[in-house]
Amino acid sequence: METLDLLLGGLGDAITPMNLLWVTIGCLLGTSVGVLPGLGSAMAVALLLPVTFSLDPTAAFIMFAGVYFGGLFGDSTMAILMNTPGGGTAIASTFEGHRMAQLGRAPQALATSAIGAFTGGIIATVIVVFFAPRLAELALLFGPAEYFALSVFAFLAIASVVSDSVIKGMASLVIGLALALVGIDGISGAQRMTFGSAELFDGISIIVITVGTLALGEVFHVASRIHRRLPPEAQAMQGRPFLSRAEFKEAMPAWLRGTAFGVPFGVIPVGGGEVPTFLAYGTERRLDRRRKNPQFGKGAIRGLAAPEAASNATSGTAMGALLAMGLPTSATAAIMLAAFRQYGLQPGPLLFERSADLVWALLASFFVGLVVLLIINLPFAPLWAKLLLIPRPYLYAGIAVFCGLGVYATASSVADLLLVLAIALVGLLLRRFGYPLAPLMIGVVLGPIAETSLRNALIASDGDYGTLVGSSITITLYVALLLVVLVTAGAKVRGRLSRDT
Repeated sequence: METLDLLLGGLGDAITPMNLLWVTIGCLLGTSVGVLPGLGSAMAVALLLPVTFSLDPTAAFIMFAGVYFGGLFGDSTMAILMNTPGGGTAIASTFEGHRMAQLGRAPQALATSAIGAFTGGIIATVIVVFFAPRLAELALLFGPAEYFALSVFAFLAIASVVSDSVIKGMASLVIGLALALVGIDGISGAQRMTFGSAELFDGISIIVITVGTLALGEVFHVASRIHRRLPPEAQAMQGRPFLSRAEFKEAMPAWLRGTAFGVPFGVIPVGGGEVPTFLAYGTERRLDRRRKNPQFGKGAIRGLAAPEAASNATSGTAMGALLAMGLPTSATAAIMLAAFRQYGLQPGPLLFERSADLVWALLASFFVGLVVLLIINLPFAPLWAKLLLIPRPYLYAGIAVFCGLGVYATASSVADLLLVLAIALVGLLLRRFGYPLAPLMIGVVLGPIAETSLRNALIASDGDYGTLVGSSITITLYVALLLVVLVTAGAKVRGRLSRDT
């Protein structure tokens, strides 16, 4: 009851006219920056950090709440419309979300994203408000061996289900892992696949890989087929600018499953929101294979709903981990930690005692910000979708320009521009020969985490490989992985036998 009273007090502070104005401005600014390729929600918070220095702490962090969730929606908007995710958390949304847009269901895809973001964010924020101390206990259950087991599970589970050919799925995964390993080995100092180039010593940025593979690679793919028969451009605006009852019923279980994946990952420093979004996507894909009429690859609404809910649920509990433990589990949370320190505040258990008014106003502003985003973005979904009515040559030329600007803005490096061009050609070849992109991206995201976790686990155990299966969590993950592989292999064999007969 005391928690509810404190939350209502914070809500009273958050819904004052000025604070409502700040959270609305934050939502609009966050969305505007989030739609730019290569920037995303973390960059939105970083770029807008100086803007808040003239505000009092409560108003500043309420505005940050709007920027935080607005940036996530901006990430997904471009992922759906242009196959150009603003950040890593929106990568999984490109696979089915962009397909929906191509088939004339862009407004419905954006509505699915907005409602999924609202659902995941609201549930995660409620959990943060009432169960923040328990989040710390959950985080302590995961050590290096558990992180490695989780990474292996994601590698093989996704690579085995996203393509009709397991070989192609595994090949795409290997390419992603190879890209992730480029650079100087942090322990031995040895060069790995740098070819003696100093520009590659720090590795290849995930922004370069994401923009090159998904965005610029898509531009090249469309350009290579521009004279072939393509769906008419006006098809992008066909359909209803809202979800029907059947579509809502279809998406609801996926929103809830995605939220269930995202909530625990917000307090586990295992790579931000990318991991649960891929796991949620992979789960929906596996469930879809059991249906009489599989929808994945045809614009499956559940393939978009689950990653969107997982992304925002992760972001919500990540803020809970930051406030309750002072633990930044994502890049955006790390920037928020810097903002707290700028105001002389240190997140952690004492923050709830020393700055209770600020903390509860901020938590209440999460609810307000999510509602404001839903109100803003649902009516504007058809307006966003009209971007697809721009003639293809101009549209994709603009995407190519923004890809270059986004990549150059992150590091001011000409070498990154050359790398994104080379990786885009790799993305074009993968599309041309039917190799899935999801395993490549999961390899890039989780490759460094898996390597670091494996090394830390072996160092802590003096090289004893038994430590990798030394806990109930790791055993559970490996058993689940074995079941997934067996079920997937059985389904592929039955499908091949049915075709032969």
